[in-house]
Amino acid sequence: MRELTGLAVRIVTPSDVGRQAVDGAPAVLLLHGFASDGERDWIAPGTAAELAAAGRTVLVPDLPGHGASPAPEDPAEAGATALVTRLLAALDAAGVAGFDVVGYSLGARLAWEFPAVAGERVGRVVLGGLSPADPFAALDTQALHRAVADGTEPADPLTAMVAGLVRTHGERAAGLARLVEGLARTPFAPGSWARAAAPLVVVGADDAMTRGIDGIVASLDGAELVTVPGDHLGALTGTAFRDTVRKALER
Repeated sequence: MRELTGLAVRIVTPSDVGRQAVDGAPAVLLLHGFASDGERDWIAPGTAAELAAAGRTVLVPDLPGHGASPAPEDPAEAGATALVTRLLAALDAAGVAGFDVVGYSLGARLAWEFPAVAGERVGRVVLGGLSPADPFAALDTQALHRAVADGTEPADPLTAMVAGLVRTHGERAAGLARLVEGLARTPFAPGSWARAAAPLVVVGADDAMTRGIDGIVASLDGAELVTVPGDHLGALTGTAFRDTVRKALER
């Protein structure tokens, strides 16, 4: 684990798994989901090691407020563009120029922003478990902060559900609530894709959170939708998802 511009980042290289690097192949950035971390989403299921075995250097950060990365002090630090800019700074600190990016759930929502922010540095993009609607945009963020601070139950069922999830993180809950507020201020609004190469979108067959994503995929010329077994959590850790990602990034 390395600290790069204030983010905890795991770096897995081909030599770490006894393989040779592929000459000229870009690094791979793996972005985890909300209330998870890089270890749970990418290291433990074997995705990072499998990509490293294919000759790629893999970077697995913990997003702010997750894992070993400190929480944002202010919601303004946690908007989508601000988070992507910070992740790019970490890549710069690691000496990474061009890269492919794979995101899951919240990680996919952030991965969507990379072409617009990083331009030609971005190669292939894989969006896993992406919701077509932003779940944070509809939250009562002030009620969320109250729920975290003193246990006041939000009247809104969605806010109450997110509050329950955030509170399971104990002393880190307040930081996660600030992250949610920052993301709610910059809701996901998919428009035109800022890259010539369209993304690959991967969803679980039983993932209710991704219903309607086919409409977004259809609006992107050249985009492809792949369905793998599993629900929102199960799809990520399944063999079919890992195989799809590896094949999509093959050089």
